[in-house]
Amino acid sequence: MPDKPQGRPLFSLAEIYKITYQAIRTAPHMARGEKRGLTTVELRERLMMAVTEVNGCAMCSWYHTRVALSTGMAEDEIRRMLSGELKDVPDGEITAVLFAQHYADTRGKPDRAAWEKLCERYGKPATLAMLGAIRGIMLGNALGIPSGSLLGRLGVKRFPVDRRSSLGYEIAVLLSGAVFIPLALLHAGAAWALRVKVVP
Repeated sequence: MPDKPQGRPLFSLAEIYKITYQAIRTAPHMARGEKRGLTTVELRERLMMAVTEVNGCAMCSWYHTRVALSTGMAEDEIRRMLSGELKDVPDGEITAVLFAQHYADTRGKPDRAAWEKLCERYGKPATLAMLGAIRGIMLGNALGIPSGSLLGRLGVKRFPVDRRSSLGYEIAVLLSGAVFIPLALLHAGAAWALRVKVVP
């Protein structure tokens, strides 16, 4: 996959903690939604590719291309989605995919009207399942960009060094995971116990 340094700043450590917490909070909704048939694997992959295209994560592009191909998505559709073209997205999914792009564009701070339109279009349980997928890939991108870039520095040709990144940033992000993940799990557990809303 090509390097994509759009000038879009990489996530700060504070943003990565917030993304980790939000992904953990909404992961059960994604799993529940797929189990109940409220969303599909194909829709999940389209949401994830839309977010990945905005954030420019070579590692996630590579991985989700493989997953999308295994679901039966056409190579041309995948290629176009990863370059920002949405003409192949089914009509019933376009609102969700556009919201995923908006969520990534706003760094996890979507417009309330966009969220309400999504809920109105798909219903709250399905929308929360989609949010789980979107937040999950935001975390994947936040960790995948420095991980892929570090692998590129180590000679793995599949993952180019991201010109937005630095060796210090890559090491800091990877080391912070040892602290952030357990802390975010505790934070998410407390939020669940206190019935804090998961909506953006």
